[in-house]
Amino acid sequence: MSTVPLISIVDDDASVRAGLSDFISSIGYTAHAFESAESFLDSALLDSTWCVIADVCLAAMNGVQLQHHLREQGHRVPFIFITAVPDENMRRHALHDGAVCFLIKPLDGDILINCLSTAIDERRRR
Repeated sequence: MSTVPLISIVDDDASVRAGLSDFISSIGYTAHAFESAESFLDSALLDSTWCVIADVCLAAMNGVQLQHHLREQGHRVPFIFITAVPDENMRRHALHDGAVCFLIKPLDGDILINCLSTAIDERRRR
């Protein structure tokens, strides 16, 4: 496992992917962005990812479905969810499946940093 945590960003909005990638890099982590859950699953980065930041609303497989799919496959990578459309049922389901945070866009940088710190600590304990 790399000493610099890799954060995988899954969002279908190119500007969100770019902004989050820049932010993640600026605080000392490595960022890699994906436009869909499927492209993340097809990548070679799944096992080296320390945390996934995923939009809740994605096209074919949404972020919560991605987390659930990975849990069923035995992957326990920490998840942080982001959404512009808050949905209490989705939030409850995501947190029940082990999500670290469920954040509403626009994101507060300090809160995201705290969530990432929690996720990285969780990953290190494994």
